[in-house]
Amino acid sequence: MAVLKLQSLKPRPISELSMKVGSIRCYVSSCRAVLLPRFGGPEVLQLRPDVPVPDLKPNEVLVRARAVSINPLDTRMRSGYGRSIFEPLLPLILGRDVSGEVAAVGASVKSLTVGQEVFGALHPTALRGTYTDYAILTEDELSPKPASLTHVEASAIPFAALTAWRALKSTARITEGQRLLVVGGGGAVGFSAIQIAVAAGCHVTTTCGNQSINRLIAAGAEQAVDYTSEDIESVIKEKFDAVLDTIGVPETERIGINLLNRGGHYMTLQGEAAALSDRYGLPIGLPAATAVLFKKRIRYKFSHGIEYSWIYMRADSEGLHEIRRLSEAGKLSIPVEKTFSITQVREAHEAKDKKQILGKVVLELD
Repeated sequence: MAVLKLQSLKPRPISELSMKVGSIRCYVSSCRAVLLPRFGGPEVLQLRPDVPVPDLKPNEVLVRARAVSINPLDTRMRSGYGRSIFEPLLPLILGRDVSGEVAAVGASVKSLTVGQEVFGALHPTALRGTYTDYAILTEDELSPKPASLTHVEASAIPFAALTAWRALKSTARITEGQRLLVVGGGGAVGFSAIQIAVAAGCHVTTTCGNQSINRLIAAGAEQAVDYTSEDIESVIKEKFDAVLDTIGVPETERIGINLLNRGGHYMTLQGEAAALSDRYGLPIGLPAATAVLFKKRIRYKFSHGIEYSWIYMRADSEGLHEIRRLSEAGKLSIPVEKTFSITQVREAHEAKDKKQILGKVVLELD
């Protein structure tokens, strides 16, 4: 398909950018974006006015971003997490979540149309993220935005909820009546997992800080244990069919595995592939991570009769549409604690680094 580019340094109305003339689709050739030229603190982030917008592949969608949320992965990547993978590819654009409108579509895109409000999330290794006026995602990474949510509210959901969805639905395959333990339910992934499990008819227990207990009980958790003041192993008496460990340190791994029924699933967000690759380089680190994962799977299979998995977010069109359905039904939400303009991205990252804001932070793009 032929593509005609429109030169633009500032965002323009969708009606101007998404014209469709025969088989020609038109879109901007450059726009604002936050670049990460090197690893470091918030000061390394650079808001540029004229970052190129690549041509769309047949399955891709150009989204005029209205809100993008900050995930822990963003601040970790900025600080050097995944250095062995990303450093040769700098500069890159951070950001995974987005909510906005479709500005243009690739030739094979069938389910989305220009002007439609959408939300979605990129996979963890994407180089051109969503901290930009015009983000590019594949059709499978997007879904119509829940009509009842604002762009700010919608942008907080996809990456965290899809991570939880992959753990519970794709890996553990939870079913009604099963028991789930969420270690660290106060974060976005843990909170999403609680809501997804409750909606599926599961019984949920969680650990969290004292400030999150009421919110997690209100979300449907039957028991919320304050890990800062209570001994988890003494307080939690039952066994579980699945454990999602969002903390992933040796102690929580030990506790989680000991609380599983035989045949259960232990899932951690803290896989070691990136850390080992950063430490030893890709040629050694990735095989070493594979060996570590294989060893743990075999050990826990024989010692406890359980399945062991590292969980990473992946695009899941069916999952994202179900997440949208739950959100529209009022069964899945992630509270946004504070918003910043995209021009304040350094301040937003600094606030997260210093733990001045514990909840979800969203960047708005006007």
